[in-house]
Amino acid sequence: MPALEIGQQAPDFTLPGVMVADGRAEQRHFSLRDMRGAPVVLAFYPADNSPGCTAQLCSYQSELAGFESLGAQVWGISRQDTASHESFALRQGLTFPLLADEKGDVVEQYGASMFGIGVRRSIFLVDTDGVLRWKHVALVGVKFQSAARIQEQLRMLDAPGDAGAVRDDAAS
Repeated sequence: MPALEIGQQAPDFTLPGVMVADGRAEQRHFSLRDMRGAPVVLAFYPADNSPGCTAQLCSYQSELAGFESLGAQVWGISRQDTASHESFALRQGLTFPLLADEKGDVVEQYGASMFGIGVRRSIFLVDTDGVLRWKHVALVGVKFQSAARIQEQLRMLDAPGDAGAVRDDAAS
């Protein structure tokens, strides 16, 4: 499948997921199409409860108010099932949705798959019209894009004269 390019319509999907509020988990389906009108940060990660992924998602949780102040939703996506996501979210206090792409179809559509580990640590920023405006697909490792870096890209969506033309960051 060809790489997803900046400026393309982001592939729509619907996946089962878990969201925790007030210490209780709710399982439901999440559809990217339903998010039109709000930017969405798609954070693909290799595995629940792994040290790197825990650090990454907990850092996004600690900065969730910053994402929300920019009108953005954050969705974590990995290949674990909803039971794994529920346990992970409750244990770590994650309140943004964790989506279960057990077959890996969405991971593949977004070019976030990698032989051996399954999912590359990747961020895709989808604008209010469902268009991909920024992405970072890591090669390997536990380094991840900081919440501050992602929020910087979100702010650029509304920059005067920018017309939402954000770029593709080189993988690292």
